[in-house]
Amino acid sequence: MVGGREFEVSTRKQEVVAAMLPLQEHWLPLSNLDLLLPPVDVGVFFCYKNHSSPSADAARAGVLKKALAQTLVTYYAFSGEVVANSVGEPEILCNNRGVDFVEASADVELRELNLYKPDESIEGKLVPNKKHGVLAVQATELKCGGMVVACTFDHRIADAYSANMFLVSWAEMAHSKSPLTTIPSFRRSLLNPRRPCHIHRSFNDMYIPVTSLPPPPPKNDTNDDEDQLISRIYYVTAVQLIKLQALATSSGCKRSKLESFCAFLWKMVARSGTHLDVEKLCKMGIVVDGRPRIADENDLMASYFGNVLSIPFGGKKLQELNEKSLNWVADEVHEFLECAVTKEHFLGLIDWVEAHRPMSSLAKIYCCRGEEGPTFVVSSGQRFPVSKVDFGWGAPVFGSYHFPWGGNAGYVMPMPSPVGNGDWVVYMHMLKGQLEVIEKEAGHVFRPLTFDYLN
Repeated sequence: MVGGREFEVSTRKQEVVAAMLPLQEHWLPLSNLDLLLPPVDVGVFFCYKNHSSPSADAARAGVLKKALAQTLVTYYAFSGEVVANSVGEPEILCNNRGVDFVEASADVELRELNLYKPDESIEGKLVPNKKHGVLAVQATELKCGGMVVACTFDHRIADAYSANMFLVSWAEMAHSKSPLTTIPSFRRSLLNPRRPCHIHRSFNDMYIPVTSLPPPPPKNDTNDDEDQLISRIYYVTAVQLIKLQALATSSGCKRSKLESFCAFLWKMVARSGTHLDVEKLCKMGIVVDGRPRIADENDLMASYFGNVLSIPFGGKKLQELNEKSLNWVADEVHEFLECAVTKEHFLGLIDWVEAHRPMSSLAKIYCCRGEEGPTFVVSSGQRFPVSKVDFGWGAPVFGSYHFPWGGNAGYVMPMPSPVGNGDWVVYMHMLKGQLEVIEKEAGHVFRPLTFDYLN
């Protein structure tokens, strides 16, 4: 079933869940890599079938809250507040302000949720709007006895890797597991700038101080429906991923599945721009996690909590992307990624931010304008731990990030399918016109996510 039905969500209870042990109030500075993130919130949600008895249903929210209060002792940054320091930079006030926790109910069954169109079924209904603090949680009981557990967190405080660590720890705490598999590290000295700084001029092409941003263009009164950013969730089968990888590989240079997927999507987005000047650039960025690049012999970065991200990007003419083969495009993807998968890249990026502080900076691709040509970013969610977020009533039947991020560029997040068969689930926040072309010309690759697929 692709189409769902309209439903209402009612709030049963709202409270603030703080760490169960008293914490010494202190300030936790953001790292230079945190300071590259704008103040945007990220949503993530998990759908659970009714695996428990009716008497246990009422206790599930209690299990979540108790485990959350225990987990916040270790993940204390999520229990604080973001406050500007004396020079106007954001810092975390670790004051155990707590997490807003909403218990809700929805008059809909799990199988009736339109997961394919999360703007209708998830946004503003099942994923909470964070109003205070760093993290907000909502637990929604469904008509069938199932449940949706959702979080919204401040991206300046945590990237997906950090959020995944927290989610797994929260689930482990619900099972009274001790010690936790991962204890987060907030050691900001791991990302200190070098003295003296070493900055390559290429960073000026990737990042920009906010004071250098051009003024926003005048609002378009036409309200072209195709220029609206909307969200969709698809699945891509393991068979299709293998085919794309084979097509993207040439001259014995095997490309990864992510590189192959990105190359194919780059061509599809370029195809949606055939009405534009063929000389315009179509830009694609790919989020790179710096932890394995910065890691030392002690591997302290493996548990580092915060943002350790860079977004290298490439820009190619629409005509090139449309006419060239998939393996040529995959080679271009590999080339612009190559510069950002090194230790020197991340150390240089830390130094670049230091040279511009306290002025805020952003990734250029985040603030690209639509009139410049199609632009989007692909994040790798392959570590998304959907099968491990089990609070005691079974693993989720489905989970996904939900990130209509507010930038001008599109956003794509491929994640492993909860079915566990090598398929990918792909969250896409793109222009409506782009998605229509993708569905028309690549419907064999991008298939609407349905409850029937999950079963």
